[in-house]
Amino acid sequence: MTISERIRFLRKEKLGITQEALGEPLGLTRANIANIEAGRVAVTERVIISVCEKFNVNEDWLRTGTGEMFVQRTRNQIITDFLGDLIIEEASFKKRLIEALAELDERDWEGLERLAKKLINKMD
Repeated sequence: MTISERIRFLRKEKLGITQEALGEPLGLTRANIANIEAGRVAVTERVIISVCEKFNVNEDWLRTGTGEMFVQRTRNQIITDFLGDLIIEEASFKKRLIEALAELDERDWEGLERLAKKLINKMD
């Protein structure tokens, strides 16, 4: 499988997104992605790095097909990325919830923990 074929496989089979949805965060048009996937244009270093950064893709896999397709992120990395996304979002429910949680004192957190444990026990 060539790098162009891996990009197509990643987009279509693993991410389940359109060429436009893949191209937008990379600063590329749908036509650019179509040309890359068809092998009509070479995959540039910038495109490789951007695909890896934006879609959490293992660079070795993208370049050579070896290793895992996606980079395994730590829990802290996942949380950091989530919070980073919240900073740029407008007044979404997620942002309002995190803002409310940030204002809790220790007693509030203990009460929230008790509530969560009760909910978990009801699910069992």
